[in-house]
Amino acid sequence: MAGPGSDLPDHPDYLWRNPEPRRSYDVVIVGGGGHGLATAYYLAKNHGITNVAVLERGWLAGGNMARNTTIIRSNYLWDESAGIYEHALKLWEGLEEDLDYPILFSQRGVLNLAHSLQDVRDSVRRVEANRLNGVDAQWLDPQQVKEVCPIVNTSPDVRYPVLGGTYQPRAGIAKHDYVAWGFARAADALGVDLIQHCEVTGLDITDGKITGVQTTRGRIAAGRVALSAAGHTSVVAAMAGIDLPLQSHPLQALVSELLEPVHPTVVMSNAVHVYVSQAHKGELVMGAGIDSYNGYGQRGAFHIIERQMSAALELFPAFARAHVLRTWGGIVDVTPDASPIVGLTPVDDLYLNCGWGTGGFKATPGVGWCYAHTIATGEPHPLNAPFSLDRFTTGALVDEHGAAAVAH
Repeated sequence: MAGPGSDLPDHPDYLWRNPEPRRSYDVVIVGGGGHGLATAYYLAKNHGITNVAVLERGWLAGGNMARNTTIIRSNYLWDESAGIYEHALKLWEGLEEDLDYPILFSQRGVLNLAHSLQDVRDSVRRVEANRLNGVDAQWLDPQQVKEVCPIVNTSPDVRYPVLGGTYQPRAGIAKHDYVAWGFARAADALGVDLIQHCEVTGLDITDGKITGVQTTRGRIAAGRVALSAAGHTSVVAAMAGIDLPLQSHPLQALVSELLEPVHPTVVMSNAVHVYVSQAHKGELVMGAGIDSYNGYGQRGAFHIIERQMSAALELFPAFARAHVLRTWGGIVDVTPDASPIVGLTPVDDLYLNCGWGTGGFKATPGVGWCYAHTIATGEPHPLNAPFSLDRFTTGALVDEHGAAAVAH
């Protein structure tokens, strides 16, 4: 709260209520991260369903939502991926006004660098595919890359010279915590119960239909249950006897000390393997590939960070004297085709949202919108229909390993 005599407006002690769970809800969402909160908000706003509980075993948005590198883009290769990510990007562009909360969405553009002739061919193909789908995309030669980001090393005398890159001007970054708080505040205002420190320990299923969840705070009956637990979704789904085609891996990131503004855009490189942006406060935010082993630990191996630093210095020699401030890890759930699973399950009224791998944050408003539609109507939204669970038996895969820009 603002102090006596202060000219600052009063700020509430809490942005949302912290209620006790009721014994039953129309919809229970398992997972209080960005996707769970966005889904709850759009259930209430778009469909008038407000008897909703979001169950989070820790604190709201304390998982991957607090641990990602905040990059937002929609320049994916296949029509299905471009559709849902472009829908998300359009929602991002009006989200601050919609939520009436600052999210610091900065459309500074994203560069994906190409370092080999095959990179160039794949990148140009993706640019043309993006244009056909109405996604803003450009192919830049090395000189144009330098104009967009002057600190990138475009010398031809390095191990992986920059031969060009794709550029999406509308892409950028946002403040991940603010995004979560904005969705939580707005959902709470519409009547959604946000229940923290409430771990789901079992799913109640009768005659092939889900009827409720067992939690550390007692049983909660539910008309519909929607899973949105990222790297732990496979663990929760197993309680319903569903064996998901997911592997969970640690994914590490780090930030530097605070610096003056030096990096005007977002740069990603899948060959030397690093992606870098500069946050609003001034720290460099860097990510790399996943740790190759499976696990649920929110930390990873040191050699991944070491290689990440090596890649960053090859692309940005100016960073040589910067100091690492802290490192951390999240848990990413990866599918065989590097695309998400969103939709129905073999259990009636049990819904699934998982498998976003390293692309979950950028999809937050888009998947919330589409997942809410799926839950409210019992039918997949057209934008998430291609990402059904049964594609792994029909063979209708959406292979985004290349456009994911992170080694899976």
